[in-house]
Amino acid sequence: MRRGFWLRLTEVLVRPIAIMMTKRQWRGQEHIPASGPAILVPNHLSNADPLIVAHFVFDRPRNPRFLAKDSLFTVPVIGYMLRQMHQIPVRRGTADAMTALKAAISVLESDETVIIYPEGTCTADPQLWPMQGKTGVARLALTTGASVIPIAQWGAQRFHNPVTGKIGFRPRTRVTVAAGPPVDLTRFMDCPLTNEVLRGATDTILRRLRDDVAAVRGEPAPVGPLFVPAKSRRLI
Repeated sequence: MRRGFWLRLTEVLVRPIAIMMTKRQWRGQEHIPASGPAILVPNHLSNADPLIVAHFVFDRPRNPRFLAKDSLFTVPVIGYMLRQMHQIPVRRGTADAMTALKAAISVLESDETVIIYPEGTCTADPQLWPMQGKTGVARLALTTGASVIPIAQWGAQRFHNPVTGKIGFRPRTRVTVAAGPPVDLTRFMDCPLTNEVLRGATDTILRRLRDDVAAVRGEPAPVGPLFVPAKSRRLI
């Protein structure tokens, strides 16, 4: 597997810090295909977890290719490095979002993996469970037929909690990341990509992810519909 200069440089710079700051428990990396296309869908706990998820995927080893908010690409130095590592910017709520989808399809057609946070942002659930997702991940999966691999993670919120805003930098913080078997989307395949189909497939992915997060957390998952933030409720 080829890794460019910038990805290797990032590994050299970031891996020692990640090793110092985290006590890692990796599970289920065998569920990420060793080669070929796959869509990796982590729950989004924290602004810190992309580095943890990238570390997990890198160790498989696969090259981490994220769909990320376009605002990150305007940050000096970081934005330049993201572009050099061929990460994919997303301008949500605009026609440019389709450009990101096309870029992700191209990545999958090149037998690579893409990493998408299906919630679109850090969870707003008060107990940090996965919340209702955006339909882009379902559209990508149903368009390409690529496997959707859930990645459940817990621990990154100790570095940054999206609900309380609390930040901490304690070395050897325990983090657990677990990949699971592909989500079964068979009943949605070959269906017209209506809003109903896309929402059904998206909720199937997020409910499965919620169950996998419950296994990682060692506690029962919530029962019932996925959490919907108040702002999103007004838009439904």
